Amino acid sequence: MGGMNRPPVIEVFADLWCPFAYVGLTAARSTIDALGHHEVALWVRSWPLELINGTPMDPDKAAGNAADLRDSVAPTLFCSVDTEHFPTTTLPGLALIHSAYERNPELGERASFLIRHALFDEGRDISDPQVLGELSGELGLGVVTAHDRAGVASEYAEGQRRGVIGSPHFFCGSNDHFCPSLEISHLEGVRQIQLQAAELTAFLDSCLKRGPRAS
Repeated sequence: MGGMNRPPVIEVFADLWCPFAYVGLTAARSTIDALGHHEVALWVRSWPLELINGTPMDPDKAAGNAADLRDSVAPTLFCSVDTEHFPTTTLPGLALIHSAYERNPELGERASFLIRHALFDEGRDISDPQVLGELSGELGLGVVTAHDRAGVASEYAEGQRRGVIGSPHFFCGSNDHFCPSLEISHLEGVRQIQLQAAELTAFLDSCLKRGPRAS
């Protein structure tokens, strides 16, 4: 894509069934809008934890993390985490998101949030072909292709090359920050989760002040 008036690119490597990524992306979108940069779309790239860990996400672990996040920093998210209908893979969903970004960045970001909303707020199994087909139709997309599946693998490989350490990991030019929106600590065996609004704002503001980027 050419042109000298493109806004800064804020990339985020993240997985769909990562509750921390859902909070991080939601906070990032709200912060970017609050800073007056509604035109900036997040480029949410594939970081499939099932390939890293060699196993699907444990539904009970994901539900526990979601409950902790809802209780501490995200009261409007995680309305319905259904462990009985939790996805067995995120690879098809990530491929659908890749397909959306191939159309345009705005549709890609919409797909990133729509699929996460379906999983965490509607309790839908996003690995179910029927569910994914319904979401694809809502986005105006067709069937996921081999090109999109290869795109997921390519993004995963790129994330490895660039030193991604977890989900979500933000990049903007030469700057990067793992999970800038949350601080997680343990006090006497109890996990404490706090929203780092100031740190997230500072990171994103520094990215957005870089001005237009040439490609």
